[in-house]
Parts: sequence; C-alpha cells; structure tokens
Amino acid sequence: MRSYSNRSGFTTPLSSEITPEPIYQTRRDLIRTLATGSAGLALTAWGLREAQAQTARSGQLAALASGASAVPGAMTMDKPTSYKDATTYNNFYEFGTDKSDPAKRAHTLITQPWTVEIEGLVKKPGRYGLEDLMKISAMEERIYRMRCVEGWSMVIPWIGYSVAQLIQRVEPLPGAKFVEFITQADPKTMPGLRSGSLDWPYAEGLRMDEAMHPLTLLAFGMYGEVMPKQNGAPLRLVVPWKYGFKSGKSLVKIRFTDKQPVSSWEKAAPQEYGFYSNVNPLVDHPRWSQATERRIGEDGLLAKKRKTLMFNGYEAQVGQLYAGMDLKKFF
Repeated sequence: MRSYSNRSGFTTPLSSEITPEPIYQTRRDLIRTLATGSAGLALTAWGLREAQAQTARSGQLAALASGASAVPGAMTMDKPTSYKDATTYNNFYEFGTDKSDPAKRAHTLITQPWTVEIEGLVKKPGRYGLEDLMKISAMEERIYRMRCVEGWSMVIPWIGYSVAQLIQRVEPLPGAKFVEFITQADPKTMPGLRSGSLDWPYAEGLRMDEAMHPLTLLAFGMYGEVMPKQNGAPLRLVVPWKYGFKSGKSLVKIRFTDKQPVSSWEKAAPQEYGFYSNVNPLVDHPRWSQATERRIGEDGLLAKKRKTLMFNGYEAQVGQLYAGMDLKKFF
C-alpha cells in the first residue's frame, strides 16, 4: 500500500430478461431464504456468486466462456443493465460525442488482427497479439457498477482477468510507478477523431498499486460474449471505483513509467478532471453535483435518483489505497 506521502502529486427490463429464468428463480429463492434466517452454512457468498454469474447471452456476438470470480467485491448484487441499454448508450468520442454515435458508427473498427504494445520500464517489452493476451489468465465474469462523471450509472457483467496478471507477466522494473493506457486512434475507422474534441490518441493512467489491485480488470467481453465494438473491442480497461472515462477502450499500448501520466481529460480541462477521478459524492464536478446518479434503465417518471456511493461502493476494497490523502485536492 502506498500513502500520499510517497506521491507528488430506457425501459426497465424484467429480471427474467437479463438472467436465465432458472438462475433468476434460484437467486430469488436464495434471497427469500436469507430473509427467513434459515440459510445456514450452505448459503455462502460463493453460492450467491454462482447464482448470479453466467449472465444470459444476447446472441449478438460470439460467446466468450468465463467462470465466476472469487475476488472480493467482484460480483455486485445490483441488477444488471439490459444489454440493449449498455450497448446503445455510450461515450466513445472516437466515434462521435452523442451517446448513440458509437453504436451507429463503431462497425468500422477493425479488430482483427490486433496487437498491444507493452513498453517502458519492464523486463519483457514487446508487441503482444490479442490471442496471446487472452491466454495469460483464466477468464472471469465480474459484475461491476459503472458510474459516469456525467451523473448516470450502469451495472455491467464484464469478462476478463485482473490487469495484475498481465503486469506480473511483463515484470515491471523497480522504477515503474505508473501505468499508462493508450487507445487506438485511426482516422480511417474512427470518424470522431476529426472533431478535435480531444488531443488524440486517448490516454489514461493509473498508479501502480491501483493497476495491481485485483478489481482492476482487463476486459475482453461482456454479457457472456466478446466485447462489442462500441464498448471498446477487442479489449479495454475497467476500473470500477473510478469514473467511467478512466477505463480506456480499444487499447493498443500499455506503457510503464516513473512519471505520472497526464490523461486526456485532465489535459483538456484540468480544473474539471483530475488524475485520480475516484467516484466521490462529496466532491462535485464544477458544473454539477456528484451526490446522486441516474441508473440507466430506471428512467420512469417517478424514478428517484440513487445516492452515489463513495468509491462507487468499493470503499471496503480500495479505500486503503488512498489513506492519508486529501481526496478533495487529489480528485
């Protein structure tokens, strides 16, 4: 653990439409049993994860096999967002700034072949093919909350493995303190690049201990299938306790460095977007409150906003990473 002193710096879907009915019924029965206090030793946290895991496929893309995750915090009990909403309401500025643009335009993205360059302060730099990256560790399903800095949220079943597995494979040198993640920037296949809304390519970064945390995910799929192009195919970063823009999509480069990277949004508007970008209901965006959020799929006339949770509900797992830090200063 590193402390601050070491640093310088639309329609609500039915549950039965999200999960196969037998699993949905089993989960409901388990929860009912819990409520009566008669679960006994047989009802373990593992059993709850098993009841919730293996989200139903949409049938839109190729299946991607995975197992349930045993990582603490990896399987939220929140109801997953519908596949339709999660794949048609996106921020992926490389394809446009409207939420519907990625779903309309990302079909132009070419994901085969695909390589990721590992560079910087590592013993094993090189260009790694997608197939090789997918073999580094067993695929797990992780059901994470996702909170956007714009004030909306989703719950998404991702498939991948902890970024720590990749980091250990490439063996960072002792001087490596940060990890930078770079997104594909191809004007031929990404029409949004012509807008000049950001300085491309899109770049994000994490402190080494953040990147090594078990919840930090290298995701290759979602909803039981390979990653849709509009969601960051063929592989992306997912950091569930940070605002969604920290989770870079369509990664082509991972760089290990001794200096804190400047992320794309931090560079564009440093007064609004900090390097850490942890979900924090007590630190407002300069132009809106972060205390509440609108869960996509709960948009009815009488739907109330949810209270935003510190670290997006992952405080027990990641709060120690920021012990002693002023989270209003290091936002």
